[in-house]
Amino acid sequence: MAGHGHGNDASGSGHSHDHAAGANARSLAIALALTGTFLFAELIGAWLFNSLALLSDAAHMFTDAAALGIALAAIRIGQRPADKKRTYGYRRFEILAAAFNAFLLFAIAAYVLYEGIQRFLDPQPVGSIGMLVVAGFGLVVNLIAMRVLAGGRHESLNVKGAYLEVWADMLGSLGVIAAAAIIWATGWTWVDALVAIAIGLWVLPRTWILLRDTSNILLQGVPRGVDLDEVRAAIATAPGVASVHDLHLWSIAGHDASLTAHIVIDLAENEQDLRARVADRLIEEFGIDHLTLQVESGEASCENAAHL
Repeated sequence: MAGHGHGNDASGSGHSHDHAAGANARSLAIALALTGTFLFAELIGAWLFNSLALLSDAAHMFTDAAALGIALAAIRIGQRPADKKRTYGYRRFEILAAAFNAFLLFAIAAYVLYEGIQRFLDPQPVGSIGMLVVAGFGLVVNLIAMRVLAGGRHESLNVKGAYLEVWADMLGSLGVIAAAAIIWATGWTWVDALVAIAIGLWVLPRTWILLRDTSNILLQGVPRGVDLDEVRAAIATAPGVASVHDLHLWSIAGHDASLTAHIVIDLAENEQDLRARVADRLIEEFGIDHLTLQVESGEASCENAAHL
């Protein structure tokens, strides 16, 4: 019986990776400063002009700021090496922060939806001109942030996620601008509540997806997009493998996959060659390059069969 670990070494590209990470961190920091500053301005505008749509859009902009902050922290903290207490390093910080963000956003969306229904029943005056000015500045901020993040969205999943958040908030700003224009032209203050509810309902499904994915990672679930039965079949059908059991597949930070498994082989097989074949197949077909395979002979497998 023997164990074997297999992984790819990317140290040769460490300098270019560090340079890209530094550039992405700067872009995220600039976008976070823009978004965070305007978030407070939008909250003040929502209070001054009594606009629920601005408050709802501020909640959405909060998710932008949180996503940018999480992405920036993930780069900073994720670069810390593993230590004696955290052998996997600090990459899971991103997942914990994202889960907290999801819970908080659920609470904000629930308040906006409740308040929106109340305003439908009892419409309140809204400062449409001030609302229009604030939303217009929000649109400009989103466009600048998108421009700053555009260069790194193809290199980093963190930056890509932040870019998409800002892009979605830009649409929210357009919705508030449209609501302000309609209220100014017609006096229909209920449009403010309508847009607020629409933004809240738009944010909720994305928040649920975020909470679902983070929960799956924290529960050591199989990474999204990977079929465990297909992985099991790929191992079991490799030449020389008799069976596989005690198969575990999980993710540390959502963009990676780790695997451990016991594989039963014939006595005539060379263990090192077989492990290499299985590892190469898992890398090629599923992108799983952090794996540990424990090899057992056919005689020893009877005791472990119950673990299937």
